[in-house]
Amino acid sequence: MKKRWIVRPPDIERQELLGRELRISPLTAQLLINRGLVDIDKAFSFLSPSLKDLHNPFAMKDMDKAAERIIEAVRKGEGIAVYGDYDVDGTTGTALLYLFFKDTGIDVKYYIPERLKEGYGLNRKALKHLSDSGTKLVITTDLGIANYDEVIFANSIGLDIIITDHHEPPEKLPPAYAVLNPKQSGCSFPFKELAGVGVAFNLIIALRSRFKDCGYFANGNIPNLKGYTDIVALGTIADMVPLIDENRILVKYGLEELTAGRRPGVRALKEVSGLNNIVKAGSVGFQLAPRINAAGRLDNASTGVRLLIADDDKEASDIARELNRENIERQRLEGDMLSEALATIQAPGFNIQNKKAVVLAKDGWHPGIIGIVASRIVGRYHRPTIIISLKDGIGKGSARGIKGIDILGNLKKCGGFLDKYGGHKMAAGFSIREENIKLFESAFYTLADGKLSFEDLIPDISLDAYIKLGELNEKIITEIEGLAPFGLANPEPLLAIRDVSIVQSEVVGKNHLSLQIKAGDLTSPARGVWNGIAYRMGNIHPLSGNGFDIACVPYIYEWNGNKTLRLKVNEIKHSAEV
Repeated sequence: MKKRWIVRPPDIERQELLGRELRISPLTAQLLINRGLVDIDKAFSFLSPSLKDLHNPFAMKDMDKAAERIIEAVRKGEGIAVYGDYDVDGTTGTALLYLFFKDTGIDVKYYIPERLKEGYGLNRKALKHLSDSGTKLVITTDLGIANYDEVIFANSIGLDIIITDHHEPPEKLPPAYAVLNPKQSGCSFPFKELAGVGVAFNLIIALRSRFKDCGYFANGNIPNLKGYTDIVALGTIADMVPLIDENRILVKYGLEELTAGRRPGVRALKEVSGLNNIVKAGSVGFQLAPRINAAGRLDNASTGVRLLIADDDKEASDIARELNRENIERQRLEGDMLSEALATIQAPGFNIQNKKAVVLAKDGWHPGIIGIVASRIVGRYHRPTIIISLKDGIGKGSARGIKGIDILGNLKKCGGFLDKYGGHKMAAGFSIREENIKLFESAFYTLADGKLSFEDLIPDISLDAYIKLGELNEKIITEIEGLAPFGLANPEPLLAIRDVSIVQSEVVGKNHLSLQIKAGDLTSPARGVWNGIAYRMGNIHPLSGNGFDIACVPYIYEWNGNKTLRLKVNEIKHSAEV
Protein backbone atom coordinates (compact mmCIF):
# COMPACT_ATOMS: atom_id res chain seq x y z
CA MET A 1 0.00 0.00 0.00
CA LYS A 2 1.28 3.46 -0.92
CA LYS A 3 1.84 5.69 2.10
CA ARG A 4 2.39 9.41 2.50
CA TRP A 5 5.57 10.30 4.41
CA ILE A 6 5.16 13.42 6.51
CA VAL A 7 8.22 14.67 8.37
CA ARG A 8 7.80 17.23 11.15
CA PRO A 9 9.67 20.50 10.43
CA PRO A 10 12.49 21.19 12.92
CA ASP A 11 12.09 24.03 15.44
CA ILE A 12 15.72 25.05 15.95
CA GLU A 13 15.01 27.82 18.46
CA ARG A 14 13.00 25.60 20.78
CA GLN A 15 15.45 22.74 20.28
CA GLU A 16 18.21 24.95 21.65
CA LEU A 17 16.12 26.12 24.61
CA LEU A 18 14.99 22.61 25.65
CA GLY A 19 18.41 21.15 24.98
CA ARG A 20 20.11 23.74 27.16
CA GLU A 21 17.62 23.61 30.05
CA LEU A 22 17.12 19.83 30.09
CA ARG A 23 20.61 18.84 28.92
CA ILE A 24 19.36 16.72 26.06
CA SER A 25 20.33 16.38 22.41
CA PRO A 26 18.65 18.51 19.71
CA LEU A 27 16.98 15.35 18.38
CA THR A 28 15.42 14.45 21.73
CA ALA A 29 14.35 18.09 22.14
CA GLN A 30 12.60 17.92 18.76
CA LEU A 31 10.83 14.73 19.79
CA LEU A 32 9.44 16.57 22.82
CA ILE A 33 8.40 19.52 20.64
CA ASN A 34 6.60 17.14 18.26
CA ARG A 35 4.58 15.90 21.24
CA GLY A 36 3.55 19.41 22.22
CA LEU A 37 6.00 19.62 25.12
CA VAL A 38 7.48 23.06 24.57
CA ASP A 39 7.17 24.26 28.18
CA ILE A 40 10.28 23.47 30.24
CA ASP A 41 8.37 22.36 33.35
CA LYS A 42 5.96 20.16 31.38
CA ALA A 43 8.81 18.63 29.41
CA PHE A 44 10.72 17.91 32.62
CA SER A 45 7.61 16.29 34.19
CA PHE A 46 7.16 14.21 31.04
CA LEU A 47 10.73 12.95 31.25
CA SER A 48 10.44 12.34 35.01
CA PRO A 49 6.87 11.16 35.70
CA SER A 50 6.01 10.93 39.41
CA LEU A 51 3.06 9.63 41.40
CA LYS A 52 3.17 12.97 43.23
CA ASP A 53 1.91 14.57 40.02
CA LEU A 54 -1.36 12.62 39.98
CA HIS A 55 -4.40 14.88 40.06
CA ASN A 56 -6.62 15.28 43.10
CA PRO A 57 -9.31 12.58 42.72
CA PHE A 58 -11.82 14.79 44.53
CA ALA A 59 -11.73 17.13 41.56
CA MET A 60 -13.81 14.46 39.81
CA LYS A 61 -17.51 15.24 39.93
CA ASP A 62 -19.44 13.08 42.45
CA MET A 63 -16.26 11.65 44.01
CA ASP A 64 -17.18 12.93 47.51
CA LYS A 65 -20.66 11.50 47.10
CA ALA A 66 -19.37 8.11 45.90
CA ALA A 67 -16.83 7.80 48.72
CA GLU A 68 -19.42 8.70 51.39
CA ARG A 69 -21.90 6.14 50.06
CA ILE A 70 -19.29 3.38 50.02
CA ILE A 71 -18.18 4.20 53.57
CA GLU A 72 -21.83 4.18 54.65
CA ALA A 73 -22.27 0.72 53.10
CA VAL A 74 -19.16 -0.52 54.93
CA ARG A 75 -20.39 0.84 58.26
CA LYS A 76 -23.83 -0.74 57.83
CA GLY A 77 -22.44 -4.03 56.57
CA GLU A 78 -24.39 -3.71 53.31
CA GLY A 79 -23.58 -6.04 50.44
CA ILE A 80 -21.31 -4.43 47.83
CA ALA A 81 -20.73 -5.76 44.32
CA VAL A 82 -18.36 -4.62 41.58
CA TYR A 83 -19.88 -4.96 38.10
CA GLY A 84 -17.25 -4.76 35.33
CA ASP A 85 -17.05 -4.96 31.56
CA TYR A 86 -15.74 -8.10 29.88
CA ASP A 87 -12.74 -6.48 28.16
CA VAL A 88 -9.29 -6.01 29.72
CA ASP A 89 -10.11 -2.50 30.93
CA GLY A 90 -13.22 -3.75 32.69
CA THR A 91 -11.69 -6.90 34.14
CA THR A 92 -8.64 -5.04 35.45
CA GLY A 93 -10.90 -2.36 36.94
CA THR A 94 -12.94 -5.07 38.63
CA ALA A 95 -9.83 -6.81 39.99
CA LEU A 96 -8.45 -3.48 41.20
CA LEU A 97 -11.55 -2.58 43.21
CA TYR A 98 -11.95 -6.12 44.53
CA LEU A 99 -8.33 -6.29 45.72
CA PHE A 100 -8.45 -2.85 47.33
CA PHE A 101 -11.56 -3.77 49.29
CA LYS A 102 -10.06 -7.13 50.23
CA ASP A 103 -6.81 -5.51 51.38
CA THR A 104 -8.89 -3.05 53.39
CA GLY A 105 -10.71 -5.92 55.09
CA ILE A 106 -14.02 -5.47 53.26
CA ASP A 107 -15.87 -8.35 51.58
CA VAL A 108 -17.27 -7.57 48.12
CA LYS A 109 -18.59 -9.63 45.22
CA TYR A 110 -17.81 -9.07 41.59
CA TYR A 111 -19.79 -9.72 38.44
CA ILE A 112 -18.68 -9.78 34.79
CA PRO A 113 -21.40 -10.26 32.13
CA GLU A 114 -20.88 -12.85 29.41
CA ARG A 115 -20.32 -11.16 26.07
CA LEU A 116 -22.30 -13.68 24.03
CA LYS A 117 -25.22 -14.25 26.40
CA GLU A 118 -25.69 -10.90 28.13
CA GLY A 119 -24.00 -8.34 25.92
CA TYR A 120 -22.36 -5.10 26.96
CA GLY A 121 -23.31 -3.09 30.03
CA LEU A 122 -25.67 -3.55 32.94
CA ASN A 123 -28.53 -5.97 32.45
CA ARG A 124 -31.68 -6.47 34.52
CA LYS A 125 -31.31 -10.19 35.12
CA ALA A 126 -27.84 -9.74 36.61
CA LEU A 127 -28.95 -6.79 38.73
CA LYS A 128 -31.91 -8.81 40.05
CA HIS A 129 -29.57 -11.69 40.88
CA LEU A 130 -27.25 -9.37 42.80
CA SER A 131 -30.15 -7.83 44.68
CA ASP A 132 -31.58 -11.24 45.57
CA SER A 133 -28.19 -12.31 46.92
CA GLY A 134 -28.06 -9.41 49.38
CA THR A 135 -26.30 -6.67 47.42
CA LYS A 136 -27.33 -3.10 48.22
CA LEU A 137 -24.62 -1.15 46.41
CA VAL A 138 -23.25 -1.83 42.90
CA ILE A 139 -20.06 -0.12 41.70
CA THR A 140 -19.56 -0.37 37.95
CA THR A 141 -16.23 -0.20 36.19
CA ASP A 142 -15.80 0.66 32.50
CA LEU A 143 -19.54 0.64 31.90
CA GLY A 144 -22.87 2.06 33.00
CA ILE A 145 -22.84 5.53 31.49
CA ALA A 146 -25.24 4.42 28.72
CA ASN A 147 -27.52 2.28 30.94
CA TYR A 148 -30.30 4.73 31.80
CA ASP A 149 -33.17 2.21 31.87
CA GLU A 150 -31.15 -0.42 33.71
CA VAL A 151 -30.22 2.05 36.46
CA ILE A 152 -33.89 2.98 36.89
CA PHE A 153 -34.64 -0.74 37.25
CA ALA A 154 -31.83 -1.16 39.77
CA ASN A 155 -33.19 1.70 41.84
CA SER A 156 -36.66 0.15 41.76
CA ILE A 157 -35.39 -3.05 43.39
CA GLY A 158 -33.42 -1.28 46.10
CA LEU A 159 -29.97 -1.08 44.52
CA ASP A 160 -27.83 2.03 44.62
CA ILE A 161 -25.51 2.35 41.62
CA ILE A 162 -22.17 4.13 41.54
CA ILE A 163 -20.99 4.39 37.95
CA THR A 164 -17.28 4.56 37.16
CA ASP A 165 -16.83 4.87 33.41
CA HIS A 166 -14.82 6.73 30.79
CA HIS A 167 -16.95 6.39 27.67
CA GLU A 168 -18.64 9.38 26.06
CA PRO A 169 -21.63 10.34 28.23
CA PRO A 170 -25.06 10.56 26.60
CA GLU A 171 -27.08 13.76 26.79
CA LYS A 172 -29.21 12.23 29.55
CA LEU A 173 -27.16 10.57 32.29
CA PRO A 174 -28.47 7.53 34.16
CA PRO A 175 -30.05 8.44 37.55
CA ALA A 176 -27.27 6.71 39.50
CA TYR A 177 -26.39 7.56 43.09
CA ALA A 178 -23.07 8.91 41.78
CA VAL A 179 -21.43 9.08 38.36
CA LEU A 180 -17.63 9.16 38.08
CA ASN A 181 -16.64 10.03 34.53
CA PRO A 182 -14.20 12.86 33.78
CA LYS A 183 -15.91 13.45 30.42
CA GLN A 184 -19.28 14.34 31.92
CA SER A 185 -20.47 17.92 31.91
CA GLY A 186 -19.43 19.90 34.98
CA CYS A 187 -16.53 17.62 35.94
CA SER A 188 -13.43 19.65 36.86
CA PHE A 189 -11.00 16.72 36.80
CA PRO A 190 -8.26 18.13 34.53
CA PHE A 191 -7.44 14.97 32.55
CA LYS A 192 -10.29 13.58 30.49
CA GLU A 193 -8.63 10.57 28.84
CA LEU A 194 -8.41 8.04 31.66
CA ALA A 195 -9.19 4.41 30.93
CA GLY A 196 -11.98 2.83 32.94
CA VAL A 197 -9.41 1.29 35.27
CA GLY A 198 -7.90 4.75 35.71
CA VAL A 199 -11.22 6.13 36.92
CA ALA A 200 -11.46 3.17 39.33
CA PHE A 201 -7.92 3.90 40.56
CA ASN A 202 -8.90 7.47 41.35
CA LEU A 203 -11.82 6.08 43.36
CA ILE A 204 -9.51 3.96 45.52
CA ILE A 205 -7.18 6.93 46.06
CA ALA A 206 -10.18 8.89 47.34
CA LEU A 207 -11.46 5.98 49.42
CA ARG A 208 -8.09 5.41 51.06
CA SER A 209 -7.99 9.09 52.01
CA ARG A 210 -11.51 9.02 53.46
CA PHE A 211 -10.87 5.75 55.31
CA LYS A 212 -7.78 7.33 56.88
CA ASP A 213 -9.84 10.35 57.94
CA CYS A 214 -12.34 8.01 59.58
CA GLY A 215 -9.62 6.21 61.52
CA TYR A 216 -10.31 2.99 59.63
CA PHE A 217 -6.59 2.22 59.37
CA ALA A 218 -5.89 2.69 63.07
CA ASN A 219 -3.94 -0.58 63.04
CA GLY A 220 -1.61 0.92 60.41
CA ASN A 221 -2.52 -1.59 57.69
CA ILE A 222 -2.84 0.99 54.91
CA PRO A 223 -2.86 -0.39 51.32
CA ASN A 224 0.10 0.73 49.20
CA LEU A 225 -1.49 2.24 46.09
CA LYS A 226 1.68 1.90 44.03
CA GLY A 227 1.32 -1.87 44.35
CA TYR A 228 -1.90 -1.75 42.31
CA THR A 229 -0.40 0.07 39.35
CA ASP A 230 0.50 -3.20 37.60
CA ILE A 231 -3.21 -3.87 37.18
CA VAL A 232 -3.86 -0.25 36.17
CA ALA A 233 -1.15 -0.44 33.49
CA LEU A 234 -2.61 -3.63 32.01
CA GLY A 235 -6.04 -2.06 31.51
CA THR A 236 -4.78 1.36 30.44
CA ILE A 237 -2.45 0.03 27.73
CA ALA A 238 -5.00 -2.52 26.51
CA ASP A 239 -7.70 0.15 26.10
CA MET A 240 -5.40 2.27 23.92
CA VAL A 241 -6.06 5.57 25.66
CA PRO A 242 -3.48 8.37 25.22
CA LEU A 243 -0.31 7.60 27.21
CA ILE A 244 0.14 11.15 28.42
CA ASP A 245 -0.55 13.05 31.64
CA GLU A 246 -1.93 10.77 34.37
CA ASN A 247 -2.04 7.71 32.13
CA ARG A 248 1.71 8.06 31.48
CA ILE A 249 2.45 8.22 35.20
CA LEU A 250 0.32 5.20 36.05
CA VAL A 251 1.69 3.13 33.17
CA LYS A 252 5.31 4.05 33.95
CA TYR A 253 5.02 2.81 37.53
CA GLY A 254 2.78 -0.06 36.50
CA LEU A 255 5.36 -1.42 34.05
CA GLU A 256 7.90 -1.45 36.87
CA GLU A 257 5.46 -3.44 39.00
CA LEU A 258 4.75 -5.83 36.11
CA THR A 259 8.49 -6.33 35.64
CA ALA A 260 8.89 -7.07 39.36
CA GLY A 261 6.03 -9.59 39.15
CA ARG A 262 5.03 -9.51 42.79
CA ARG A 263 1.51 -10.72 42.08
CA PRO A 264 1.01 -14.51 41.51
CA GLY A 265 -1.34 -13.87 38.58
CA VAL A 266 1.13 -11.51 36.91
CA ARG A 267 4.01 -13.99 37.33
CA ALA A 268 1.92 -16.78 35.83
CA LEU A 269 0.73 -14.59 32.96
CA LYS A 270 4.29 -13.56 32.14
CA GLU A 271 5.40 -17.19 32.20
CA VAL A 272 2.80 -18.40 29.68
CA SER A 273 3.54 -15.33 27.55
CA GLY A 274 7.26 -16.10 27.44
CA LEU A 275 8.20 -12.86 29.21
CA ASN A 276 11.15 -13.14 31.55
CA ASN A 277 12.68 -9.69 31.15
CA ILE A 278 11.68 -6.03 31.43
CA VAL A 279 7.99 -5.54 30.62
CA LYS A 280 7.36 -2.70 28.17
CA ALA A 281 4.11 -1.25 26.86
CA GLY A 282 4.41 -3.36 23.71
CA SER A 283 4.75 -6.51 25.83
CA VAL A 284 1.43 -5.69 27.49
CA GLY A 285 -0.33 -4.83 24.24
CA PHE A 286 0.83 -7.86 22.27
CA GLN A 287 1.47 -10.57 24.86
CA LEU A 288 -0.18 -10.04 28.24
CA ALA A 289 -3.43 -8.22 27.45
CA PRO A 290 -4.56 -10.51 24.58
CA ARG A 291 -4.44 -13.50 26.92
CA ILE A 292 -6.63 -11.75 29.50
CA ASN A 293 -8.93 -10.60 26.73
CA ALA A 294 -9.26 -14.05 25.18
CA ALA A 295 -11.59 -15.27 27.93
CA GLY A 296 -13.93 -12.32 27.47
CA ARG A 297 -14.03 -12.82 23.73
CA LEU A 298 -14.64 -16.56 23.69
CA ASP A 299 -15.96 -17.59 27.10
CA ASN A 300 -16.30 -15.87 30.48
CA ALA A 301 -14.17 -12.81 31.25
CA SER A 302 -14.32 -13.52 34.98
CA THR A 303 -11.41 -15.91 34.32
CA GLY A 304 -9.21 -12.86 33.83
CA VAL A 305 -10.37 -11.41 37.15
CA ARG A 306 -9.70 -14.72 38.91
CA LEU A 307 -6.14 -14.66 37.57
CA LEU A 308 -5.41 -11.15 38.81
CA ILE A 309 -6.86 -11.68 42.28
CA ALA A 310 -5.32 -15.13 42.80
CA ASP A 311 -3.07 -15.34 45.86
CA ASP A 312 -1.81 -18.89 45.24
CA ASP A 313 0.90 -19.67 42.68
CA LYS A 314 -0.57 -22.99 41.58
CA GLU A 315 -4.06 -21.55 41.15
CA ALA A 316 -2.63 -18.62 39.18
CA SER A 317 -0.59 -20.96 36.98
CA ASP A 318 -3.63 -23.12 36.19
CA ILE A 319 -5.71 -20.08 35.26
CA ALA A 320 -2.92 -18.58 33.14
CA ARG A 321 -2.58 -21.81 31.18
CA GLU A 322 -6.35 -21.82 30.63
CA LEU A 323 -6.18 -18.27 29.31
CA ASN A 324 -3.26 -19.21 27.07
CA ARG A 325 -5.31 -22.03 25.54
CA GLU A 326 -8.19 -19.61 24.99
CA ASN A 327 -5.79 -17.20 23.29
CA ILE A 328 -4.51 -19.90 20.93
CA GLU A 329 -8.10 -20.69 19.99
CA ARG A 330 -8.81 -16.97 19.56
CA GLN A 331 -5.83 -16.69 17.20
CA ARG A 332 -7.09 -19.65 15.17
CA LEU A 333 -10.59 -18.19 14.86
CA GLU A 334 -9.17 -14.79 14.01
CA GLY A 335 -6.97 -16.25 11.28
CA ASP A 336 -9.87 -18.17 9.73
CA MET A 337 -12.21 -15.17 9.86
CA LEU A 338 -9.63 -12.80 8.43
CA SER A 339 -8.91 -15.19 5.57
CA GLU A 340 -12.64 -15.38 4.75
CA ALA A 341 -13.01 -11.60 4.94
CA LEU A 342 -9.98 -11.01 2.71
CA ALA A 343 -11.24 -13.56 0.19
CA THR A 344 -14.48 -11.58 -0.08
CA ILE A 345 -12.67 -8.26 -0.44
CA GLN A 346 -10.25 -9.62 -3.04
CA ALA A 347 -13.00 -11.26 -5.11
CA PRO A 348 -13.46 -9.61 -8.55
CA GLY A 349 -16.96 -8.33 -7.80
CA PHE A 350 -16.06 -6.45 -4.61
CA ASN A 351 -13.78 -3.86 -6.28
CA ILE A 352 -12.06 -2.52 -3.15
CA GLN A 353 -10.18 0.18 -5.08
CA ASN A 354 -13.46 1.97 -5.81
CA LYS A 355 -14.84 1.68 -2.30
CA LYS A 356 -14.20 4.13 0.53
CA ALA A 357 -15.36 1.74 3.25
CA VAL A 358 -15.75 -1.97 3.92
CA VAL A 359 -18.92 -3.58 5.27
CA LEU A 360 -19.00 -7.39 5.59
CA ALA A 361 -21.55 -9.67 7.22
CA LYS A 362 -21.68 -13.44 7.57
CA ASP A 363 -23.43 -16.16 9.52
CA GLY A 364 -21.21 -17.99 11.96
CA TRP A 365 -18.49 -15.39 12.46
CA HIS A 366 -17.62 -15.27 16.14
CA PRO A 367 -18.90 -11.99 17.65
CA GLY A 368 -15.98 -11.89 20.07
CA ILE A 369 -13.45 -11.70 17.21
CA ILE A 370 -15.07 -9.24 14.78
CA GLY A 371 -13.43 -6.15 16.31
CA ILE A 372 -9.95 -7.61 15.87
CA VAL A 373 -10.65 -8.55 12.26
CA ALA A 374 -12.08 -5.09 11.53
CA SER A 375 -8.85 -3.57 12.86
CA ARG A 376 -6.75 -5.91 10.70
CA ILE A 377 -8.66 -4.87 7.58
CA VAL A 378 -8.27 -1.18 8.42
CA GLY A 379 -4.53 -1.80 8.78
CA ARG A 380 -4.37 -3.46 5.38
CA TYR A 381 -6.67 -1.24 3.29
CA HIS A 382 -6.95 1.98 5.34
CA ARG A 383 -10.70 2.21 5.03
CA PRO A 384 -13.35 2.44 7.74
CA THR A 385 -14.46 -1.13 8.27
CA ILE A 386 -17.54 -2.80 9.71
CA ILE A 387 -17.71 -6.53 10.39
CA ILE A 388 -21.06 -8.10 11.31
CA SER A 389 -21.56 -11.51 12.86
CA LEU A 390 -24.97 -13.05 12.17
CA LYS A 391 -26.89 -15.62 14.17
CA ASP A 392 -30.62 -16.41 14.06
CA GLY A 393 -31.41 -13.22 12.16
CA ILE A 394 -29.58 -10.91 14.56
CA GLY A 395 -26.29 -9.19 13.72
CA LYS A 396 -23.64 -7.97 16.10
CA GLY A 397 -21.37 -5.42 14.47
CA SER A 398 -17.98 -3.93 15.22
CA ALA A 399 -16.74 -0.78 13.49
CA ARG A 400 -13.23 0.65 13.21
CA GLY A 401 -12.40 4.01 11.69
CA ILE A 402 -9.66 6.12 10.15
CA LYS A 403 -8.79 9.79 10.43
CA GLY A 404 -11.39 11.97 8.72
CA ILE A 405 -14.50 10.02 9.65
CA ASP A 406 -16.39 9.76 12.93
CA ILE A 407 -17.47 6.13 13.21
CA LEU A 408 -19.83 6.68 16.13
CA GLY A 409 -21.30 9.79 14.48
CA ASN A 410 -21.97 7.86 11.29
CA LEU A 411 -23.61 5.01 13.19
CA LYS A 412 -25.83 7.62 14.81
CA LYS A 413 -26.83 8.87 11.36
CA CYS A 414 -27.67 5.28 10.41
CA GLY A 415 -29.42 4.73 13.74
CA GLY A 416 -32.79 4.04 12.11
CA PHE A 417 -31.42 0.71 10.87
CA LEU A 418 -29.80 -0.27 14.18
CA ASP A 419 -31.27 -1.70 17.38
CA LYS A 420 -28.47 -0.41 19.60
CA TYR A 421 -25.08 1.24 19.20
CA GLY A 422 -22.29 2.93 21.17
CA GLY A 423 -18.56 3.57 21.31
CA HIS A 424 -16.04 6.21 20.22
CA LYS A 425 -15.06 8.18 17.11
CA MET A 426 -12.60 5.48 16.05
CA ALA A 427 -14.29 2.32 17.35
CA ALA A 428 -17.89 1.35 17.99
CA GLY A 429 -20.25 -1.59 18.27
CA PHE A 430 -23.90 -2.16 17.44
CA SER A 431 -26.68 -4.69 17.00
CA ILE A 432 -28.84 -4.95 13.89
CA ARG A 433 -31.53 -7.18 12.43
CA GLU A 434 -30.51 -9.15 9.37
CA GLU A 435 -33.22 -7.62 7.17
CA ASN A 436 -31.76 -4.14 7.79
CA ILE A 437 -28.18 -4.93 6.85
CA LYS A 438 -28.40 -4.08 3.14
CA LEU A 439 -30.09 -0.75 3.87
CA PHE A 440 -27.51 0.02 6.56
CA GLU A 441 -24.65 -0.95 4.26
CA SER A 442 -25.91 1.36 1.51
CA ALA A 443 -26.37 4.26 3.93
CA PHE A 444 -22.92 3.77 5.47
CA TYR A 445 -21.23 3.62 2.06
CA THR A 446 -23.01 6.83 1.06
CA LEU A 447 -21.80 8.59 4.21
CA ALA A 448 -18.23 7.40 3.60
CA ASP A 449 -18.38 8.63 -0.01
CA GLY A 450 -19.47 12.05 1.22
CA LYS A 451 -16.88 12.33 3.99
CA LEU A 452 -13.76 10.80 2.43
CA SER A 453 -11.77 11.51 -0.71
CA PHE A 454 -9.50 8.89 -2.26
CA GLU A 455 -6.57 10.99 -1.00
CA ASP A 456 -7.89 10.35 2.52
CA LEU A 457 -7.44 6.63 1.86
CA ILE A 458 -3.67 7.04 1.54
CA PRO A 459 -2.37 6.56 5.09
CA ASP A 460 0.05 9.09 6.53
CA ILE A 461 3.35 8.00 8.02
CA SER A 462 4.23 10.64 10.58
CA LEU A 463 8.00 10.93 11.00
CA ASP A 464 9.68 12.89 13.77
CA ALA A 465 12.83 14.06 11.99
CA TYR A 466 15.36 13.47 9.23
CA ILE A 467 18.64 12.18 10.59
CA LYS A 468 21.86 10.63 9.31
CA LEU A 469 23.06 7.22 10.42
CA GLY A 470 26.27 8.77 11.71
CA GLU A 471 24.29 10.97 14.12
CA LEU A 472 22.98 7.98 16.08
CA ASN A 473 24.86 6.76 19.12
CA GLU A 474 24.13 5.01 22.40
CA LYS A 475 23.61 8.25 24.33
CA ILE A 476 20.99 9.59 21.91
CA ILE A 477 19.18 6.24 21.69
CA THR A 478 19.10 6.04 25.50
CA GLU A 479 17.56 9.53 25.56
CA ILE A 480 14.96 8.47 23.00
CA GLU A 481 14.05 5.41 25.04
CA GLY A 482 13.58 7.75 28.02
CA LEU A 483 10.40 9.00 26.32
CA ALA A 484 8.77 5.59 26.90
CA PRO A 485 6.22 4.21 27.63
CA PHE A 486 5.03 4.64 24.06
CA GLY A 487 1.46 4.47 22.86
CA LEU A 488 -1.38 6.64 21.63
CA ALA A 489 -0.45 10.39 21.73
CA ASN A 490 3.16 9.40 22.51
CA PRO A 491 4.13 7.12 19.64
CA GLU A 492 7.49 5.43 19.43
CA PRO A 493 9.77 7.98 17.72
CA LEU A 494 10.01 7.23 14.01
CA LEU A 495 13.02 8.70 12.21
CA ALA A 496 13.64 9.10 8.48
CA ILE A 497 17.05 8.33 7.01
CA ARG A 498 17.62 9.27 3.38
CA ASP A 499 19.73 7.55 0.76
CA VAL A 500 20.97 4.48 2.58
CA SER A 501 22.44 1.40 0.97
CA ILE A 502 21.09 -2.05 1.72
CA VAL A 503 23.97 -4.46 1.64
CA GLN A 504 21.82 -7.60 1.82
CA SER A 505 18.55 -9.00 3.10
CA GLU A 506 17.42 -12.32 4.53
CA VAL A 507 14.01 -13.70 5.53
CA VAL A 508 13.94 -14.80 9.16
CA GLY A 509 11.27 -16.05 11.55
CA LYS A 510 7.67 -15.60 10.43
CA ASN A 511 8.18 -13.54 7.28
CA HIS A 512 10.47 -10.93 8.86
CA LEU A 513 13.22 -9.23 6.86
CA SER A 514 16.72 -9.05 8.33
CA LEU A 515 18.74 -6.24 6.75
CA GLN A 516 22.28 -4.94 6.66
CA ILE A 517 22.26 -1.17 6.14
CA LYS A 518 24.95 1.44 5.66
CA ALA A 519 25.03 5.11 4.79
CA GLY A 520 25.67 6.27 1.24
CA ASP A 521 26.36 4.12 -1.80
CA LEU A 522 28.06 0.77 -1.69
CA THR A 523 31.33 2.09 -3.11
CA SER A 524 31.86 4.72 -0.38
CA PRO A 525 34.38 4.06 2.42
CA ALA A 526 32.95 1.80 5.11
CA ARG A 527 31.38 3.72 7.99
CA GLY A 528 29.89 0.74 9.73
CA VAL A 529 27.06 -1.55 8.81
CA TRP A 530 23.87 -1.50 10.90
CA ASN A 531 21.72 -4.55 11.47
CA GLY A 532 18.02 -3.90 10.91
CA ILE A 533 14.80 -5.88 11.21
CA ALA A 534 11.64 -5.17 9.21
CA TYR A 535 8.78 -7.16 10.73
CA ARG A 536 6.33 -8.91 8.39
CA MET A 537 8.13 -7.55 5.31
CA GLY A 538 9.74 -10.77 4.11
CA ASN A 539 7.73 -10.55 0.90
CA ILE A 540 10.04 -7.79 -0.46
CA HIS A 541 13.14 -10.04 -0.23
CA PRO A 542 15.63 -9.99 -1.91
CA LEU A 543 16.51 -6.34 -1.41
CA SER A 544 19.88 -4.68 -2.02
CA GLY A 545 21.43 -1.66 -3.65
CA ASN A 546 21.66 2.11 -3.28
CA GLY A 547 19.16 4.92 -2.96
CA PHE A 548 16.71 3.77 -0.33
CA ASP A 549 14.94 5.88 2.28
CA ILE A 550 13.96 4.13 5.51
CA ALA A 551 11.64 5.03 8.37
CA CYS A 552 13.04 3.41 11.47
CA VAL A 553 13.30 3.24 15.24
CA PRO A 554 16.85 2.92 16.60
CA TYR A 555 17.26 0.70 19.65
CA ILE A 556 19.89 -0.90 21.87
CA TYR A 557 20.07 -4.68 21.66
CA GLU A 558 21.56 -6.43 24.67
CA TRP A 559 22.75 -10.04 24.74
CA ASN A 560 25.10 -11.69 27.25
CA GLY A 561 26.09 -8.31 28.61
CA ASN A 562 27.00 -6.92 25.18
CA LYS A 563 25.21 -3.95 23.58
CA THR A 564 24.77 -3.27 19.87
CA LEU A 565 22.89 -0.47 18.14
CA ARG A 566 20.21 -1.66 15.73
CA LEU A 567 17.30 -0.38 13.64
CA LYS A 568 13.70 -1.48 13.59
CA VAL A 569 12.66 -0.60 10.04
CA ASN A 570 8.98 0.26 9.62
CA GLU A 571 8.97 1.50 6.02
CA ILE A 572 11.28 1.32 2.99
CA LYS A 573 10.98 3.24 -0.25
CA HIS A 574 13.22 4.33 -3.11
CA SER A 575 14.62 7.80 -2.54
CA ALA A 576 13.17 8.97 -5.86
CA GLU A 577 9.61 8.24 -4.71
CA VAL A 578 7.54 11.16 -3.47
